[in-house]
Amino acid sequence: MTTAQYDVLGIGNAIFDILVQADDAFLAAHGMTKGSMALIDEARAIAVYRAMGPATEMSGGSAANTIVGVADFGARAAYVGKVKDDQIGQLYTHDIRAAKVAYATAPAKDGPATGCSYILVTPDGERTMNTYLGAAQDLTPADIDPAQIAAASIVYLEGYLWDPKNAKDAFVKASKIAHDNKRKVALTLSDAFCVGRYRDEFLGLMRDNTVDVIFANEAELASLYQTADFEAALAQLRKDVALGVVTRSEKGCVVADNAGVTAVPAFPVAKVTDTTGAGDLFAAGFLFGMVRGVGHHESGRLGALAAAEVIQHIGARPQTSLKALAQQHGLPV
Repeated sequence: MTTAQYDVLGIGNAIFDILVQADDAFLAAHGMTKGSMALIDEARAIAVYRAMGPATEMSGGSAANTIVGVADFGARAAYVGKVKDDQIGQLYTHDIRAAKVAYATAPAKDGPATGCSYILVTPDGERTMNTYLGAAQDLTPADIDPAQIAAASIVYLEGYLWDPKNAKDAFVKASKIAHDNKRKVALTLSDAFCVGRYRDEFLGLMRDNTVDVIFANEAELASLYQTADFEAALAQLRKDVALGVVTRSEKGCVVADNAGVTAVPAFPVAKVTDTTGAGDLFAAGFLFGMVRGVGHHESGRLGALAAAEVIQHIGARPQTSLKALAQQHGLPV
C-alpha cells in the first residue's frame, strides 16, 4: 500500500446553506417536519426562500462540513461534490478551498443551479432542512478520480448521496477503488428519514463490506433496525459492520466493534444555539482521531469537542480553530 496523500477524502452533495431562525408555527404553516431533511424542487425552494426572514448564508453539505472540520484539526483533506458554474457554485468552490481542502470536481456547465438547503433553526436549537439538490445530483462515476480515491487513507461518504442515482453509482465506485487499495470506507447515515428510504440498501452496504465504519445518531440507529431498544440495535450494529459510532446528544457517544463498546461523554456547552452540523463535526473529530491512531476513546473525545464547538453558534462550520481547542483540552493533534 502506497503512502496516503490525503488523510480523509469526503464525497457528498455540495450544498449551499441558507439558515434562518424560525418558530414552530412557521414550520407548521409550511408543512415541515421538525428535525427532518426534506428534498424539495426548485418551485418549493423559491417559495420557502421568499417566506423566510433574514438569513445567514454559507457553504455547507454534510460531508463537506466534516471534511472542513478534518482540515481544521490539521489533517490533509479532500472533497468531491458537484456544483454548477454559477455565482453560488463559484462561492462554494472558493469557500472549501479557502478551508485548506483539496477540491477539483469539475463544475457543471449547464443543467440545474448549485444546490441549496433552506435550514430553519428553532429556539431549541433544532434544525429543519429543506434541500434542493440542484447540480449536486449530477455527481456521476466520471467525477470519481481513481488516483485521488486511492491516495486517501479514509474515504468518507454521506447517506444523502443515496438519493440521486448517479451519485449512488459514484459512491459504489469510490468504495471499490478504496478497498482495492486497502483503504477504509466510512458512511454517515445522515438522517433518520434518509435511513427510512434506504434501510435495506444501507444494511446491504454494511453486510457486504462496502463500508467499514458507520456513523449514526440514536434516531438513525433506531430507524435502521426498526426498534426503540438501543442496546438491541447496538448489538446488531456490532454484527453488521466492523466499527459503529453512535452519537447520543448530551449523553455523548458509544463506539462499538467486535472487541466491545466504549462510551465517551459529551463536552459540556453553555447554550445550544444551532444543532446544524453537530453530527458532521463529530465525525470530523472522530475521523481525525482514526487517522492519528489514537484509539476509540480519544477519537470520541475529539468528535465530542468539535460537535460542542459547532452547536454553540449559527452554521455548520467551525468558528474557532479545532486544532487549538484540542490542544487546550490536552487532546492529541
